[in-house]
Amino acid sequence: MTDQTALILRLKQREPEALTKVFEAHSDKIYRLAVGILQDEQQADGVVQDTFIKLIEAIDKFEGRADIGTWLYRVAYHECVGRKRRSKPDVSVDDMLDDDFMPECFVNWGDIPDTVLNNQEAMTEMERAINELPEALATVFRLRDVEGLSTAETAHILNLSESATKVRLHRARLMLREKLANYFQEWTRI
Repeated sequence: MTDQTALILRLKQREPEALTKVFEAHSDKIYRLAVGILQDEQQADGVVQDTFIKLIEAIDKFEGRADIGTWLYRVAYHECVGRKRRSKPDVSVDDMLDDDFMPECFVNWGDIPDTVLNNQEAMTEMERAINELPEALATVFRLRDVEGLSTAETAHILNLSESATKVRLHRARLMLREKLANYFQEWTRI
């Protein structure tokens, strides 16, 4: 029996320690995802709470085909989408993207020292740039590159094919390169 299988069994038996373990392992990541999508910390707190309530309500139906973390991300993502849908009209990602988008300025990211990339100002600038992306691209980027999920996990959470996930990730990265080029240009050779 795997650790995850044992944990699921403990959750199904309503063991508080099991829920605490899952909450501690995943709540911060779910919160970051929700803040990134909703741009509202209070609503993000609500998403975390609702996600774990849904876990408690649906754990008996959980079949274990996906990792518990992937399942929680998917629940949280759909909760965020539902909240956004209730607050403003839908806009298609296709309406927001130009299929021929190519950045005008490329920065050689390998030439930027780690100390520059890891400072708070750079992190703030990166978050600003991510927030300016179309939501569909920002979400793929956050899940895949910020949270470190695999392409398959990201595709599963967003209910996309792996190829669609890769395309969105590629577009997100290109757009971020464009948005961040001026900021990081002084540390690079083009």
